[in-house]
Amino acid sequence: MTARRSKGDGGLHWDEARQRWIASVTVGYTPAGKRIVKKASGKTKTEAKGKLKEIIRDYEDGLITKDDKATVAQAVRDWLEFGLSGRGASTVTTRRILAEQHVIPELGARKLRELSADDVDKWLAKKAKVLSTDTLRKIHSILKRSISRAQARDKVKRNVVMLCEIPKGQDGRPSKSLTLSQAEAVLKAAESAVLHAYVVLSLLIGARTEELRALTWSHVDLDGRPEAEPPVPPSIMVWRSVRMGGDTKTQKSRRTLALPNRCVAALRAHREQQELIKKKAGERWQENDLVFTSRIGTQLDAANVRRALRVILKRTELDPDEWTPRELRHSFVSLMSDAGVALEDIARLVGHKGTAVTERVYRKQLRPVLLEGAEAMDRIFKDE
Repeated sequence: MTARRSKGDGGLHWDEARQRWIASVTVGYTPAGKRIVKKASGKTKTEAKGKLKEIIRDYEDGLITKDDKATVAQAVRDWLEFGLSGRGASTVTTRRILAEQHVIPELGARKLRELSADDVDKWLAKKAKVLSTDTLRKIHSILKRSISRAQARDKVKRNVVMLCEIPKGQDGRPSKSLTLSQAEAVLKAAESAVLHAYVVLSLLIGARTEELRALTWSHVDLDGRPEAEPPVPPSIMVWRSVRMGGDTKTQKSRRTLALPNRCVAALRAHREQQELIKKKAGERWQENDLVFTSRIGTQLDAANVRRALRVILKRTELDPDEWTPRELRHSFVSLMSDAGVALEDIARLVGHKGTAVTERVYRKQLRPVLLEGAEAMDRIFKDE
């Protein structure tokens, strides 16, 4: 007679209907007190015993989960559904697209408990051949956060993504800036456009596109106080953006900027034009105090601005498909640098915390030419 197995060693029996040996072991209890039983089967008793030992070993190592059939796709979709609360709509959309295009098709069918660091490394290496480093960082984050959420719910015991480094990807689309003559051509082409003032502000004060889309008339002072001592020029208060919560990108981004005369003129004309649009819209107009709006007063989105800029660029010799609204801000930095404005002043104007960010983000637009040494040597070694 076969000896009874010891408590904790699990059970082993023959299933006549399935014609297989069945191994089973209790690995815990539900909050209601019901046993959680893990099972495995084999054609031979030896095979079933081996699987039973594996279950017990995983249990003792803390690797047993409530759902050993959970897949990467299920974890990612669960995170997309419940793990992005509080994020902006654009962030949610972007993460969903990246997950559906790059994470789920490649790794989705893999069971969470079977996903290895090698699997993730190979996946990232493959993606590095076609994606930028920034996009690689985002898809790595999606997978890591999805598995962390699954781990917190006992669907997997380890997050192997934490063990994987992000490789260097392809170079992203290089940013560029308009030359002075190109900027003048764009300003000229924008004169008859609805977003003429938007283009003027982007080029002449360097505000971010999300800051201008959230700009309100209550934060615009077109008169200033010339009688004050010292005089206060016309200005705008860049205190809001279309980011989640309405805050600017950083605390330093919250700034008040004096307006060049051309900006004042453009905003005055824009306000008059907006009054005509209001009358035409009638009851359909939604008053939000926004400076730049749709035909019914609602806030513009990024796509609205991109389309409007392309229409303007078609009137110039520039290729509309090669330029984006953010590159008007890059052009502002470039033109200021060309004019000899100090890096520290440029950093404050564009709302950066310090010069390090300005140098890193706009390094191709900055032209830090040091003239002092050459001028001194010219004085010392005069041409004969």
